[in-house]
Amino acid sequence: MSLPHLRQRLRDLGAAPCHQGRVLRAWIQGRPLDNRRQRAENFLPLGLRNALPGFFDELNALARVHSVHAGEDGSARLLVELADGQTVESVLLPREGVCVSTQVGCAVGCVFCMTGRAGLLRQLSGAEIVAQVVLARRRRSVKKVVFMGMGEPAHNLDNVLEAIELLGSEGGIGHKNLVFSTVGDRRVFERLPLSTVKPALALSLHTTDHALRRRLLPKAPDIGPDELVELGEAYARRTGYPIQYQWTLLEGINDTEAELEGIARLLAGKYAVMNLIPYNRVEGVDGFDGFDYRRPSWERAAALARRLHVRGVLTKLRHSAGQDVEGGCGQLRARTLQMHWASSGMT
Repeated sequence: MSLPHLRQRLRDLGAAPCHQGRVLRAWIQGRPLDNRRQRAENFLPLGLRNALPGFFDELNALARVHSVHAGEDGSARLLVELADGQTVESVLLPREGVCVSTQVGCAVGCVFCMTGRAGLLRQLSGAEIVAQVVLARRRRSVKKVVFMGMGEPAHNLDNVLEAIELLGSEGGIGHKNLVFSTVGDRRVFERLPLSTVKPALALSLHTTDHALRRRLLPKAPDIGPDELVELGEAYARRTGYPIQYQWTLLEGINDTEAELEGIARLLAGKYAVMNLIPYNRVEGVDGFDGFDYRRPSWERAAALARRLHVRGVLTKLRHSAGQDVEGGCGQLRARTLQMHWASSGMT
């Protein structure tokens, strides 16, 4: 069910734009529709009101929580089952955030990510993306939405932008607290500045070495790190939000002296934040080998962050949310599928 389809359904039921807004806010924010303090002319048309129980049943059927895995850091990983039985992952983050998925699977094929192992299975609709926020809000307050779960948002651009538009208008999320994460795609830099709701942008950089980036992100658009930073800087200056550069720290691969020099060269003086994220270990499950990548020690990672600060790069060393609950994207889904196959006798 797409978001334009939802709005058309409401129009067919007699909803004017103001009525559509009230209904969608009730869904996304959990607001009651019946409020005696509302002015009489804002009450919903009778036909729409009578149809709402069935309409909300359809919305609730878009996604349900299959299982919850709480982390010691205050995060919680949700395995979310969609109406067709496919599953995606969302993560409730500390400090009122949620990370949502935009695809079932992913086509980028990052070599250190479990999600890309199975490739892209299908796109999520805008309504399915928003439904993950709704599920999160039923469990805790959500004031920030990060499009950084399973999938590459740039490969599902229309649906993701529809979700961002709805969350930034009817969803009550501040525009700078909607974070569009991407490996880098020229379509993103063309489309996002034209949107009414302009999200913050997170770019998965991971290395300043173009050849190494091609190996780590084999199916990402062939945009060199220098050009990617130039495009990011232009968007940051246009929106007034600093670019967040994501850097998954891989021991012996991108935690080197050469990379430190490269980061300082590219980002010193830029309107940007470097997020160093120690790698979430991926263990093997049946049908999938584990990855050989390791995270550097916390002391090594902290030293890198301090040295980048000295070189003029605002750097944050991030704790990897949910390290103790299958924290890396796709791990929980893969392990759950493996358990299902085992219980059903499939191999």
